[in-house]
Amino acid sequence: MSIGRSMRLVFGNRQFLALLFALLAAMPALANPYVLFVCTLAMLYIVLATGLNILVGYAGQFALANAAMFGIGAYGTALLQVRLGLPYAAAAPGGAVLAMLIGTAITLPALRLSGIYLALSTLAFAMFSQWVLLHWNSVTFGAGGFAVPHLDLSPLPIGPDIGIYYLSWAVSLALVVFAWSLMRSRIGRAFVAVRDGEIAAQALGINLLRTKALAFAISGFYAGAAGALYAPLLGYVSPEGFDLFQMIIQKSMIVVGGMGSVVGSVIGAIVMVAVLEILREFKSTQEIVFGGLLIAFVVWRPRGIVAALQRMPGWDEPLSRYSRPRDIAPQPVPAVADRTSRSEVDSAALAAAERPR
Repeated sequence: MSIGRSMRLVFGNRQFLALLFALLAAMPALANPYVLFVCTLAMLYIVLATGLNILVGYAGQFALANAAMFGIGAYGTALLQVRLGLPYAAAAPGGAVLAMLIGTAITLPALRLSGIYLALSTLAFAMFSQWVLLHWNSVTFGAGGFAVPHLDLSPLPIGPDIGIYYLSWAVSLALVVFAWSLMRSRIGRAFVAVRDGEIAAQALGINLLRTKALAFAISGFYAGAAGALYAPLLGYVSPEGFDLFQMIIQKSMIVVGGMGSVVGSVIGAIVMVAVLEILREFKSTQEIVFGGLLIAFVVWRPRGIVAALQRMPGWDEPLSRYSRPRDIAPQPVPAVADRTSRSEVDSAALAAAERPR
């Protein structure tokens, strides 16, 4: 076995993710209910950050509607239970699919817009969604929100708190593995091609509409799935949980963890949830701290925390935005070739100058 393969088996990012989720699986036997709640919240944000990184970090679509998709998933799941009396097993997929469908519809302006213009159009959609949740009283119960039924896993002998914890664990693990596999597939390479240059991607035969629609749909499904887990976790939904600050939290996660990195999404979500819990008693300073963290990472650490981990031997991630080969060093251009090319150019210029006019 080669040294590189041995180091990859010890320090690889697959081992990091396996160790992390194994620790989370054992957490109910080790921690109190408060720590379990925080861990469940962290797993929900892992799902959110991973879906947002697929859209922004890999597909290069600078959208600001992820908080709205998160709210649509939570409200869709809760309203299907409260209004229609559906069980959670049917309401949760319905809320996730609803967020995915609405996320796909946002693709239409994405075809014509990019950069800051796409960000402003999706931000307008997010503000409109917030207004609907606040003022459509006959459906959404208005600004006061409403209570959500507790998760019932009968006949399994599991309480609602442990049940939502392990359900969040299973969903987050499945979606992280799916994102990892997706980035290694033809679809992931198409996302990166669109991010790096739409004209070049079209020249390679990539359908921009289909690729962008798929990126928005996947991101919307991830946000909707997180919302479907968020509603029974809190037992209550209200519009203030899906405002602009929620979008700032999610953006901070992928910037701090690392853009275009699945593992960066996981790390960023855990770090920012920890910061949220530390600042819970100082709620008025949360916006200031998050803004300062965003500025600090954009200026001094634009590649996120994962950039430091990518220097470890054996760390390999599919289509990471900043990954580069470590084994092949760039070869300097021989000086002889430079002199030869220069002499050829000089000879050609001299011959052109001496040519009779």
